Amino acid sequence: MKLTHIDLQGNARMVDVSGKERVRRTAIATGTIRMRPATLRLLRKGALKKGDALACARIAGIMAAKKTPELIPLCHGLSLDQVTVDFIVKKDRINIRAVAICVERTGVEMEALTAVSIAALTLYDMCKAVDKNMCIGEIRLKEKRKERLS
Repeated sequence: MKLTHIDLQGNARMVDVSGKERVRRTAIATGTIRMRPATLRLLRKGALKKGDALACARIAGIMAAKKTPELIPLCHGLSLDQVTVDFIVKKDRINIRAVAICVERTGVEMEALTAVSIAALTLYDMCKAVDKNMCIGEIRLKEKRKERLS
């Protein structure tokens, strides 16, 4: 398997996508933050001292997706058309789902993964005063697709 970000001499390089066609690209990423049920009850009630953790995490995830090329070396800067971050609160965890959409020459996976990661870290930060045993994990790309423009 040839690595696209390494040249023949073993040096890191940014991939040239200038010859690729612009298409509509969508990436869906997911992740989880596990925490104590008591912490989740506080979060649901809006009783955390730092405020509305889910609203803050949603905004943080969207902002992070927009900053992905500043965080990930060699990642192309993309003009994002939409980023959504959603949460499903369970009794012992919060499932996080991010969708990133753009019309570009290269994929939007890193933006979706970054959105999930930063949303999870924001939830951790918002809840750490009451729960020292939270665990972030299972961050993965669930789906990516591209559609040719009409």
